[in-house]
Amino acid sequence: MSIELFRKHLTEKRAVKVIAGIDNFDIENIKKVVMSAQESGASAVDICAKPEIISEIREMTDMPIFVSSIVPSELVKAVELGADAIELGNFDVLYKKGISFSAEQVLSLVNETLDMLGDTRVFFSVTIPGELPIAEQIELARKLETMGIDLIQTEGHFSSSNISEGARGLMERAELTLSNTIELSRNIDMPIMTATAINPTTAPFAFAAGASAIGCGSCINKMDSTLSMMATTRSLVEIASRNAQKVVELV
Repeated sequence: MSIELFRKHLTEKRAVKVIAGIDNFDIENIKKVVMSAQESGASAVDICAKPEIISEIREMTDMPIFVSSIVPSELVKAVELGADAIELGNFDVLYKKGISFSAEQVLSLVNETLDMLGDTRVFFSVTIPGELPIAEQIELARKLETMGIDLIQTEGHFSSSNISEGARGLMERAELTLSNTIELSRNIDMPIMTATAINPTTAPFAFAAGASAIGCGSCINKMDSTLSMMATTRSLVEIASRNAQKVVELV
């Protein structure tokens, strides 16, 4: 199995990426997340850039592996270790420290990564910082499109502390990432993955907003048991499959 499975699901607007977490270094938790994703028919998993973890997960699964980092050299190393795709983004680790991210910084890091990759071709996804004004997000996405980036990921994170706690906060973040997805899907041709606060309740709205893929993390990786992880992942895969069927019926 290779990135072609993910590409196929992306084209069919049914891709589900299960996110272990950019700053999750708990190998036992990551293994449970990966096993759940594999057994449930998810399209890909997304893990941290720690070399030992990449190698161990590569040995245990042949499903497409994304590796996330904000450090270009780590992304290049991940490809050498067998990653099928790289993700510049999942900026959570920065937001937790109160650090925001500009469009210029994203472009600079993407260029640096592409330069370091040289002639090596790999599926490249980039997160669009959710707190940027939507006009800047669209401009950034268009520039990334011309650079040959394969996928953009929307998010619903703020670097400020204005977000609410609990269920209200979850819905506020979902609302932000969904509105970003709607605006971006109207203005670019590149496929979009909607992430942040995506769960079985919000996933249908992501596809309705124009997403070709969903990125799901905390609704899976925070669970205690593999069975619970699998049940949630299966639910998300079923939602994605129903969306693909709707797309076929509309064509």
